[in-house]
Amino acid sequence: MGITTYVAARFFVQTITRPGTMTVQVAHDQESAEEIFKIVHRFWENLPETMKRGALTRSRANVRQMVFPHIDCEYRVATAADVNAGRGITVHNLHCSEVARWLREPEEALASLRAAVPVDGDIILESTPNGAGGVFYNEWQHATETGYTRHFFPWWYDDEYRDKTGLVDVHPLSPEEEELVQRAALSDAQIAWRRTNRAQLRGLAAQEYAEDPVSCFRASGECIFELEAIERALEAQGQPTSTRENGHLTVWFEPRYGRSYIIGVDPAGGGTEGDYACAEVIDRQTAMQCAELHGHYSPRELALKLIELGRMYNSAVLVVERNNHGHGVLANLRAVGYQQVYRDGAQDGWLTSAVTKPAMIENLAAILAIKPQLFQSTKLLTECRTFIRRADGGSGGASGSHDDCVMAMAIALAGREAVAGR
Repeated sequence: MGITTYVAARFFVQTITRPGTMTVQVAHDQESAEEIFKIVHRFWENLPETMKRGALTRSRANVRQMVFPHIDCEYRVATAADVNAGRGITVHNLHCSEVARWLREPEEALASLRAAVPVDGDIILESTPNGAGGVFYNEWQHATETGYTRHFFPWWYDDEYRDKTGLVDVHPLSPEEEELVQRAALSDAQIAWRRTNRAQLRGLAAQEYAEDPVSCFRASGECIFELEAIERALEAQGQPTSTRENGHLTVWFEPRYGRSYIIGVDPAGGGTEGDYACAEVIDRQTAMQCAELHGHYSPRELALKLIELGRMYNSAVLVVERNNHGHGVLANLRAVGYQQVYRDGAQDGWLTSAVTKPAMIENLAAILAIKPQLFQSTKLLTECRTFIRRADGGSGGASGSHDDCVMAMAIALAGREAVAGR
């Protein structure tokens, strides 16, 4: 649809009409960067000769850079692989193209570029989808939190995508096609093109020719959880009654007198990088999600937070995964003397292994499919979208995504079954 050309034109006009403007466009690879610069160079070439010899005389125009010294402006086209693209300069217009396909530390590259843009600057992140994970997927999911406006462009915005033969009779329409006709007013020619496209691309069609901003983010593997169930859960979820601990603790249902609760815990190392620690509070009788603790905590910090949360929820049973960092959390719980800690035989904590993990995840998937209204957390449900079955038979979050909320909830539900069986 020419989005890159549109953005380049808009930024080019701003660059040549606002003295002191720096514009940077960032492509995902060198070939794309060169193509973008050709577009920009074409704009300049088609300006009136009097402008090109006057205020817009260039002092430098190399492979991907134009400098206009008379108005103190510059237009650069860089690649995401250039970690210094935004360092040491102030960027007024930033366009990051095909962000989902950036390689080599895309989060660091994007952070460096954004740091160069002042508050009144203009930032555009644009891409076709590339799986339910990674930096672009995360930016899209959290756009409302970060202040960005989302714009989605389905394939039928381009008039080229239609059957031009006029020979295909598409009736009767399938229920899915009828819904699209009602929602987007698609013509028979567009439906005919869609059928051919779906037959050719199969599973990739939803990603390459997007129809909605959910299904287009296709995970690079089979999603274990039913996407329809996730959507039903998102529609049914309630608003939190409170958010505490600087946003790390979200409460949907306050503890009630006489009720029993279980807290599933997926610990982490505590550093600011890597996985988060997560604790999911569920009602022991109904399995309703009541609260969620999520953040970067050291084993000792997490143990102290869990004790506070456990006491808050009527001395809840803490089901702490004892793998890896869980040993440190359990040691601190023992040192403080919290009594309601799940024990597996002679050992404190829950062991997630090649034997127990598949059963835990399938149990969570079954409950989500049957009773989606039990789950309140957007973080949890977003992770469910990107939790995939891998080719080696294992499962986990897709590349670039987290799965700590999923694991904590799976542990809580498994602990609930184990406690009920005693």
